[in-house]
Amino acid sequence: MLDTLITSKTRIKLLVKFFLNASTRSYLRDLEVEFGESTNGIRIELNRFEEAGMLISHFERNKKIFSANTGHPLFNDIHHLLMKYTGIDEVVQSVLTGLGGLEKAWLIGSFAKGKESDSIELLLAGSSINIEYLVNLVEKAQRIINRSISYTLLKPHELDGLEQKFPERLLLYNNKS
Repeated sequence: MLDTLITSKTRIKLLVKFFLNASTRSYLRDLEVEFGESTNGIRIELNRFEEAGMLISHFERNKKIFSANTGHPLFNDIHHLLMKYTGIDEVVQSVLTGLGGLEKAWLIGSFAKGKESDSIELLLAGSSINIEYLVNLVEKAQRIINRSISYTLLKPHELDGLEQKFPERLLLYNNKS
């Protein structure tokens, strides 16, 4: 769907990289390795996004570090569009909101790092999650989004040290808020 609207594959990769998880930061050479494309093509797209105010940058030593401008008026719209594009919105709707006892859920792995993947990885925390119901919902969501879904279940007391275990994660659901 998105590739019909946006013909530049590099532009789509950059949108997913920076707008799916707003905490993602990267620099040109890192993107070159990750995307397997020339720095020139990536630089052109980064400059376009920065000139449009969609990306912001700063220097760390000799590296120009880019990140999404969360204050941009289109940030939330682009984020929601990418959630639909990747299928994460379906996962949240059909899996996370129907689980009893779920307290928090995070997206981890490739998508949390802003990388395209055929698999969605979830970290779920709760005290009384119905595993059988979860398995059924995950199977249904996998058919809908055409991606595999893996998950790790944690008890609330096991959340200590989460930042060290999964530094790049995107909070999808918080029953405490």
